[in-house]
Amino acid sequence: MAQEHDAIMIISRFGLPMGVGEQTIEEVCAAHGVHCQTFLAVVNHKLQEADVDIEKVDVETLHTYLRNAHAYFVDFQLPRLRRALIEAVYPSETASRIPILILQSFDQFVQEIRTHVENEDRGRWVSHKQGDEPPVTSKLSELKNLIIKYYPSDISDVKHTYALIAVMNDLYDTEQDFITHCAIEDDILLPALALDRGKQNTEGGVLSEREREVLVQVAKGMSNKEIADALCLSTHTVITHRKNIAAKLNIHSTAGLTIYAIANGLLEI
Repeated sequence: MAQEHDAIMIISRFGLPMGVGEQTIEEVCAAHGVHCQTFLAVVNHKLQEADVDIEKVDVETLHTYLRNAHAYFVDFQLPRLRRALIEAVYPSETASRIPILILQSFDQFVQEIRTHVENEDRGRWVSHKQGDEPPVTSKLSELKNLIIKYYPSDISDVKHTYALIAVMNDLYDTEQDFITHCAIEDDILLPALALDRGKQNTEGGVLSEREREVLVQVAKGMSNKEIADALCLSTHTVITHRKNIAAKLNIHSTAGLTIYAIANGLLEI
């Protein structure tokens, strides 16, 4: 049953509908523009804790999944949980300040979640592996302990007792959901981002045949017009090639380009 619940959450966060009949996973993903291998990577990680082939993960699809999860936490789950917490810990017959402090502790947790989400929605993805659990969940663990240890024992109203049990279950489910969410970021997103940057750097560093020809002329000390005449190009085209070369190699000086050409065997001393 727990796996079925998790599967429903995954489906919704990818923006996939329920009620798909007899369609296969591939057919449903294709019909809704979802990268199937990324969907399967999250399913395998969350439900089976299986190894994920990072090379098959589409970063943009994973971003969509994670941002939908952020919206679920911030816009739905946490406000709902706060309302349930107020109903559970605020019986009218007690004068204790502990219920107020419990709610304050919850609000501190919500603020940490909001900060976490805002940073990541701006592209500031960082590893959560700084301890035994993601730091952002520490206040939620603390809140559960406060309720278990210090909630006033003189409150015996059955309604509030049941409401408190229900909210404790919700707190636990939310904590586990967020821990898994952070693990997906650590184990899938960050490695996929690193791999994607590596591919971009590798592909970006490879010059085309024409760019290598222009680079050799630059390294020989020729002007843009001289290069244009030598290669039968317009001066504007030569300037465009030079900009592309500088961007790909991240080398912007003529001396630096000359060194690159010599080091890579494009020009003999």
